[in-house]
Amino acid sequence: MQNQKANTASDMGVLKQKSRDGAGKTTQMDQAALGGMVFRRAKSIRAEESDERLMMELTELVQRAVKDSSWWEKQGIDCAIVAGAFLCLPAGFLLLGTASPFCLLTGLLLMGTIHAIITVKGSHLASHRALSNSKAWTEFWNIFFTEVCGSFSAKAGVDAHVKLHHAHTNIIGLGDSSTWKLPFLPRYIYLFMAPLAVPIITPIVAVGLLKDYSPGLALRTICTILLGLGAHYWLLVHVSGFQSVSSTLLCMMLCRAVFSLPYIHVNIFQHIGLAMFSPLQRPKRIYQMTHGVLNLPRNPVLNWTFGHSLISCHVEHHLFPYLSDHMCLKVKPIVSRFLKDNGLPYQEDAYLSRLRLFIQKYEELMVFAPPITELVGIQ
Repeated sequence: MQNQKANTASDMGVLKQKSRDGAGKTTQMDQAALGGMVFRRAKSIRAEESDERLMMELTELVQRAVKDSSWWEKQGIDCAIVAGAFLCLPAGFLLLGTASPFCLLTGLLLMGTIHAIITVKGSHLASHRALSNSKAWTEFWNIFFTEVCGSFSAKAGVDAHVKLHHAHTNIIGLGDSSTWKLPFLPRYIYLFMAPLAVPIITPIVAVGLLKDYSPGLALRTICTILLGLGAHYWLLVHVSGFQSVSSTLLCMMLCRAVFSLPYIHVNIFQHIGLAMFSPLQRPKRIYQMTHGVLNLPRNPVLNWTFGHSLISCHVEHHLFPYLSDHMCLKVKPIVSRFLKDNGLPYQEDAYLSRLRLFIQKYEELMVFAPPITELVGIQ
């Protein structure tokens, strides 16, 4: 802010010097130009002070709510949900080993739910350091949930999601969600069939990304991914009783693909089609997140498996990414009321409404380059 004021004074000095005529008098035209520059500079400074004030006020309200919350609210509830998923694993493997089609289907759905809770909710919270205050435990859980259970690189996940997507949300060429686009696929293939291949594609993509990392990190990632896949296969054979390689691998893929469709949908619905910004004209953080992020309605299945921060509290999550799922849900009324009271958008839309939009405007949203949004008056 002091630099902006110094620049204003400097511009005034330069303009005065250039506008002197031979007699040492300032012309009326130069006086008007000087006045216009001073007004624009002052307006820009006032706008920036107002933007910072809004974010500071909202942060203070949220931090007060966090301070008044117990450990159970801040981390315990989400830790219990993830732990509960692990406790349900024996029942899932036993159901998969029954001869009853109904029990087999129930086992698939249960194992799919467990896999989503661990690999989506668990790895997402761990990557944001929202499950533990310990750096060592956070690193351990991130590797375990992402690599062992999810067959993806923990470092690549943090780099792409935390350091790129969150730091540059909806900034074209950076965090614009373009990595989710496959323009060569027709709309119905992309939206309803391709996601079923996520369990196969995920480890392949993870291995492909390892070329950018050190040999030690690459080796660790390969070992942890193989450990997770091998353990899953061994449990299906020795606990569930699968005997053929093909049936075991098919069951592994089906269990991991149960929530693949909503996983892809959620990742594109909440950013693509909203405001996209130029890296050269980034709005202030509070405007960037309120214009570029959307909440879906609370869903009893997706909220528990993916987490509140990925479904109904995504705006809150992008404003305060260090909060756990339950804390995002707790501060949701505070954030929504504050944004609405200050004339800022609080974007929400139904899952089916977004799905219809992407079907109708698939090429515009998923094939062509997005238009750049300029927030006139608040840049």
